[in-house]
Amino acid sequence: MKLLLHTCCAPCEIFPLEQLRKKGFEVAAFFYNPNIHPFSEYKNRKQAVADYSKAVNLGVTFPEYEPKEFFQAVNGKENNPGRCEICWGLRLNRTAKEAKVKGFTHFTTTLLVSPYQDQELIKKIGQDVAKGSGVEFYYEDFRPGFRKAHDEAKAKGIYCQKYCGCIYGEIEQCKKSVK
Repeated sequence: MKLLLHTCCAPCEIFPLEQLRKKGFEVAAFFYNPNIHPFSEYKNRKQAVADYSKAVNLGVTFPEYEPKEFFQAVNGKENNPGRCEICWGLRLNRTAKEAKVKGFTHFTTTLLVSPYQDQELIKKIGQDVAKGSGVEFYYEDFRPGFRKAHDEAKAKGIYCQKYCGCIYGEIEQCKKSVK
């Protein structure tokens, strides 16, 4: 069974990768995140994923960075709670397409490790995308490994970000830190 793992960042890659390999999946990573802003943040996360993936012998694909795809998708919905749903759908759709083209049987996402994301909504989006793509969405609640993986990342000096990635998440994080 071949699985394409949508990867948002290196710390969130750690636990899902361990679990998937234990379950017998042949895993490759796909770093598609047009939401990440600014470009310097994108470069930091991309480099961390490249370095960690190399260290654990994980193949990873880095498609072109196209932030306009994210901005076009959320245009007019920037302050809407549905913005995250749109972003998750954008990334999971692209991952499923890549999985189909490259002959993977399954796809999933490291977003399922975060206690800050809507697990049930991501699961639903993944299942809906799977119906239209011909590639099976693998669901597992990876949240139990979140803290341990992030502690491991910090101990190894792996870059750890402070917000989801998009400019709107960055603004929200900045407002929280000012209070």
